[in-house]
Amino acid sequence: MKIVVLADTHTSGMTRALPASAWPYLETADHVLHGGDVTDPALLDEIAALAPVTVVMGNVDGLDVKDWGATEVAEVELGGIRIAMLHDSGPRSGRRDRLKKRFPDARVVVFGHSHMPVNEDDGELLLFNPGSPTWKRRAPFPSMGILWIENGGVEGEVFPA
Repeated sequence: MKIVVLADTHTSGMTRALPASAWPYLETADHVLHGGDVTDPALLDEIAALAPVTVVMGNVDGLDVKDWGATEVAEVELGGIRIAMLHDSGPRSGRRDRLKKRFPDARVVVFGHSHMPVNEDDGELLLFNPGSPTWKRRAPFPSMGILWIENGGVEGEVFPA
């Protein structure tokens, strides 16, 4: 199962559009997770035409994104893997313990907000931030991610968008 993961797209029409290189991944996704800061629900409409979408509210998302279906926190099971998602995971210090406590049944926690990619798996909990495909800030490059789920296992991949 191929789960495409986006966050912090901050799309505003053509002023900050999703890069063309992202679309082939989205076109072949089994599901798409968006970790918030969509800003324009039209992007969600485009993605939902390709695959089911689960989205959480980001700190700059408006009521139009909420009306589209974004929630503060989402928990889904995909391919037998429990995945929790929220926009802001808080400070890096103590993040793993804090998220384990908040989502004790999750195998993966997806988040965004910092625009900094994170792909850290201790075998119990995979912390996954795909970065931002449109606005890298301090990250080395604009990025997105995939969660590969197979035979009860999960592996994260972050790559340039």
